[in-house]
Amino acid sequence: MPKVAYEVLHPERRTSCVVFASPHSGRDYPWSFLRRTVLDEKTIRSSEDAFVDKLFDTAPHYGAPLLTAGAPRAFVDLNRSADELDPALIEGVRRQGHNPRIASGLGVIPRVVANGRVIYRGKLPMREAERRIDLYWRPYHAILQELLDGAHQHHGMTVLIDCHSMPHEAMDGIAQGTRKRPDVVLGDRFGAAAGAEVVDMVEAAFAAAGFTVARNAPFAGAYITQAYGRPSRNQHAVQVEIDRSLYMNERAVTPNADFDEVRERLRSVVAELSTFGQTRMPLAAE
Repeated sequence: MPKVAYEVLHPERRTSCVVFASPHSGRDYPWSFLRRTVLDEKTIRSSEDAFVDKLFDTAPHYGAPLLTAGAPRAFVDLNRSADELDPALIEGVRRQGHNPRIASGLGVIPRVVANGRVIYRGKLPMREAERRIDLYWRPYHAILQELLDGAHQHHGMTVLIDCHSMPHEAMDGIAQGTRKRPDVVLGDRFGAAAGAEVVDMVEAAFAAAGFTVARNAPFAGAYITQAYGRPSRNQHAVQVEIDRSLYMNERAVTPNADFDEVRERLRSVVAELSTFGQTRMPLAAE
């Protein structure tokens, strides 16, 4: 089993209401899991947000915590509800209403990685799914809620920046004609997960660092933004998807020559976003 469910990089002094989190950058692939999968060690990583935790690890320098996953996404997906169990993979699960994520093999215990490549031969017992959820999913979400509650208690608001990466090919249908290909896609579930003023400030920070930004297409946010985004309570959640080709070799799953430069540009984004707590925005009730 992966050694830890999560890791938190805490600032020496928490001055920001922002929480940065990377639920898909876990890369602790246990040998027992690798022995069970039909995929090779590189292909199994194709759904991983490789190195995203490293891109945002300057957050504590600016008074904000960074939460990262220990378990890899192919093992348990922290950006799914705990009850999104796939009957095609998990023994004893009954088919219920249509869920497009489950139908595509991307439930809380994924059946496939990127491009629909199957992870296992055969099914998993229910007790295995429950064990992964109890040991990794529940602790991660418990500490995430604790971090958000702490920020809200001290600042009257909180902003979750849910950090992800996207394959370069994901934007092929978006970049057409004279429209510039987005480097970053922000997802706020079309306003349901974050206030417009918060998303405007997030977009402005990325744009100032030289990134081309789009919103909600093709990624509007998944379980985490849906579960934690409560703008009416001044709890905002914004999903950030960064084009992997900017900083890594997607085929080799290694940082590319631009990794340090992209990380430095993201440092300025992190620094700007972390000021949310110092320049507190008005409460919804005010």
